[in-house]
Amino acid sequence: MTNDPNPRVREPGPEAGIDGIQAESEPIRTGLDETVEAVSANPDVAGRAKHKVADTKEQLAEKATQTKNRIVEKSHVAQSVARDSVTDHLDWVKAGVLIAAGAVAVIGVVVWRRRR
Repeated sequence: MTNDPNPRVREPGPEAGIDGIQAESEPIRTGLDETVEAVSANPDVAGRAKHKVADTKEQLAEKATQTKNRIVEKSHVAQSVARDSVTDHLDWVKAGVLIAAGAVAVIGVVVWRRRR
């Protein structure tokens, strides 16, 4: 067994000419070309992952802001509808609401007194 780290590479003999050396080095060149292509075709995976995470965070933050704004807008509309249903144009409580509140209070007192 040899301690050669790359068993495909052999030293040319003393009788080897330029053509022989080039022929022996051709598989090495081809292997290096394939390695370079493989490395360049596989870009920085960690960098792409970090970029994707940053993009996703940005999209989620934007959607959260849009959702919050829609909720605030809808709550303002609901608040306005509720206020308009119990008040008149001068922001006075409508008479019907006062009568209903009084009726509930009277019924509550009657029920309370009967239970005592």
